[in-house]
Formats: sequence, structure tokens, C-alpha cells
Amino acid sequence: MATATLPPERADLLETLQKHRFFLRHTARDLTDEQAGQHSTASELCVGGLIKHTAYIEAGWAGFIVEGAAALSSGADPAAYEQHANSFRMLPGETLAGVLAAYDQVAGRTDELVRTLPDLDAGQPLPEAPWFEAGARWSARRVFLHIIAETAQHAGHADIVREAIDGAKSMG
Repeated sequence: MATATLPPERADLLETLQKHRFFLRHTARDLTDEQAGQHSTASELCVGGLIKHTAYIEAGWAGFIVEGAAALSSGADPAAYEQHANSFRMLPGETLAGVLAAYDQVAGRTDELVRTLPDLDAGQPLPEAPWFEAGARWSARRVFLHIIAETAQHAGHADIVREAIDGAKSMG
């Protein structure tokens, strides 16, 4: 279904997601796998890892919309913590092309949810965690807004990392 045939709110969500995904993906243009995994600033962030992490987070939140809190990993679980930490890294054997393809799959699933979810007001209780208000619920709409915010934030991080690699900028 094209965005022109969607209700305006859903079209706006999709267009905004696509815009920020473009900026994130654009930071990786013409990079080698080695450059995509390079830590070019004082942080441990790399362009490929930021794209991988954004896909990881988006997949978890899209799962939350459908399955509830069980779809989100718990930082209290050592394996889940390691998986989360590794989501920021290009691991041996990973390629930029592979990371981008995985991101495209996640984005496709999220976009399908935006298009077809019966009710954007439908919500799920958030998992118990110190960073969530006790007993809070997020609607699907709130989750999509969170995914947009995460994507935009990490696109900005990736732009800084990319500029430190070779001077290329996503904008300006």
C-alpha cells in the first residue's frame, strides 16, 4: 500500500521513519567493511555498529508492539546484555552489506506494522526496568515515535563518526 493511500498519521509515520533511515544509511555510502567497523572518535561507536544497533532496537520494539514486554531483552540477563553490547559492534565476519540487508528486513517489518496494525492506540505494559515508570504502558503510536527518535539520534552519531573517518557528511 502506497503512503498516499494511508491515513495521514500512518503516512507521516512512514515518511518520517524513511527519512531518518535514509540519513542513517547515507552515512555508510562508499565505506569499506573495515571503515564501517572503524572507531574514529573517542567513543567505541562505528557506522556499521550504529546501523546494526538501530536494527536491533527497532526489531525489539516492533516485537514489543505485537508480543509485549517479552520481546524486549532484559539488561539483567548476562547473555542479553552481551547481545545488546555486541549490537553496537561489527563482529568478525560481519559485512556492511549484511548489516544493511538485515536493517532493511527489520525496516520492512516495522513499515508493515505501521500500515496494517488495526489500532495505533493499542498498547502493551512496559517491562519492569529502572528507566521505565512503574506500571507504564506504551501504545503502538508511542513505540513508532520512539523508533523514529532512536533512528534520528543514531543517524546523528553515525554522521559524526563518518565525518571523522574521511570528512564526508550526511548533510551540509
